[in-house]
Amino acid sequence: MIVLLVSCLAALLCPSVHSDGSSVEWCYHKPTCNFTTWSQIAPQSCNGSSQSPINIVTASVQGNPNLTSFNFAGFDDKTSLMSIVNSGDSVVVSLDDGKMTVQGGGLPGVYNTKQFHLHWGNGSLSPGSEHTVDGKQYPMELHIVNVHSKYNGDVAAALASKDSTALAALGFFIEGTNEQNKTKSWDILTSFLSRIPSSGNATSDIMNQITMDSLLEGVNRTKYYRYQGSLTTPNCNEVVIWTVFKDPFKASQDLISEGNSVINRFSTTTFFKSSPLVLMTNNFRGVQPLNGRVVTSQPSSASSSAATSTISIITVLLLSSLCWL
Repeated sequence: MIVLLVSCLAALLCPSVHSDGSSVEWCYHKPTCNFTTWSQIAPQSCNGSSQSPINIVTASVQGNPNLTSFNFAGFDDKTSLMSIVNSGDSVVVSLDDGKMTVQGGGLPGVYNTKQFHLHWGNGSLSPGSEHTVDGKQYPMELHIVNVHSKYNGDVAAALASKDSTALAALGFFIEGTNEQNKTKSWDILTSFLSRIPSSGNATSDIMNQITMDSLLEGVNRTKYYRYQGSLTTPNCNEVVIWTVFKDPFKASQDLISEGNSVINRFSTTTFFKSSPLVLMTNNFRGVQPLNGRVVTSQPSSASSSAATSTISIITVLLLSSLCWL
C-alpha cells in the first residue's frame, strides 16, 4: 500500500518537474520522437532561443563577482530523500522541499529543493552528460531541481509563469577515479534500481539511508558556471537559472568500471516507458545553440591579481604626480 501510494505521488510530481505535464509524446530512443524532433513536436518552447543544455566554452566565460557561495539547507538530513521512482525517461528521487532549500550563489531569493534525476549514456565508457565543457561530454550528469519560494512549491505554476527565474537547476558531472571509498552512498542509491525497473515503479525505502551531501562528497560547490536556460525535456520551458559545477563527482573505479559501475547499473537495470520494453540508455538531450547568451563564473585569481596590480600602478602614478605639485 505504501509503495503504491509513493508511486502515485511520484507520478503526479515527476512530470510536473521534469517537464510541464503536457500531453505531447516525446522520447529518447525512437527516431520519430527523440530530441532531434522536439522542436517540431513541442514547438511552444523547444525551438526557443534560450534552450538547454549547452556546450560551455571556457575561453568565452565571463567573470561575475556576484557568484558567491551557496547555502544548502537540509542537504545533510537523511530524512530529506523520500522516494525513488522510474519516471519512464529517468530515475527521479523526490526530496522534502520543506527541509531542503538553496540560496546564495547569486540566485534571486530562496529556492525549495524538489527532486534530483540523472542522465547517462550506454555504459560507463560512453558519453552521457547533457552539458559539455569545451566539447567534453562526461559519462553522467545529476540535476537537482529547485523552485523559487514565491511559488510555494507549485512547480506547475512556476512553469506556467514564463518567469526566467522560476526554477534553479544544479548540474553535477560524474566520472571515474582510482581513489577508493568515495561511493558508499552511490552503492546504496543504486541498490534500489532493481526494485524500479519499469516506468512508474517506486519505493520509499530510500528514506534514512543517505543524504544529498553524501552523494556529492568531495565536490567543490564554490566553483561553477552560470547561464540562463530551459528544462532539458519537453516542453523545454525557458524558466531555469542553470548552475553547472566545474568539479565533477568522482566515483571509485570499482563502481564505475564496466560491469559494476554506477552508470552501468542505471543502463542495465531500468527501462524506458515503451512497449516492448527497452533498456534506458542515452537519455540525454544534445547541446543547443547559445544564441548570444553569456556564461559566467567566479572571476579567476589571475583576473583578480591583474586588477589589483592595475590599481597599485594607478596609485603609484597618482602619488608620483602629487610629488611634483
